[in-house]
Amino acid sequence: MPWSRMSGSVSSPTVDVVIDMGNPFLNLTVDGFLKIGAVAATRSVAEDTYHIIRKGSISSNDFEKTLKKMCKEGAYWGTIAGVYVGVEYGVERIRGTRDWKNAMVGGAVTGALVSAASNGKKDNIAVDAITGAAIATAAQFINYFI
Repeated sequence: MPWSRMSGSVSSPTVDVVIDMGNPFLNLTVDGFLKIGAVAATRSVAEDTYHIIRKGSISSNDFEKTLKKMCKEGAYWGTIAGVYVGVEYGVERIRGTRDWKNAMVGGAVTGALVSAASNGKKDNIAVDAITGAAIATAAQFINYFI
């Protein structure tokens, strides 16, 4: 019985910005800040653009509000990503191994720090630390299997 085989790959262009701070810890932290911060800022612009199009008009006030929101969201999520990546890398260096436990500790510390900076309630800090650990660990397992 005749058969044929086809193989190929699809890839998209990638853009990678590398900033060398002279230290791997700083390099990873800044890289996480820039990448996630850019995603958050882009999401903010897309959301505001949708609302402006729906409204049917744009004013200088809309533009200024969008720009402020874009900077705020980019800085907020970039900072969270930078803290997470930095803590995970630090734990990896201390433990001397790269596994899901580093992600769990990184997520827990990041969740606790964000919660403490946001509201400071002890119950929320513990819950947010557990949530951060769970999300980071789940993401690590999903990344491993894909």
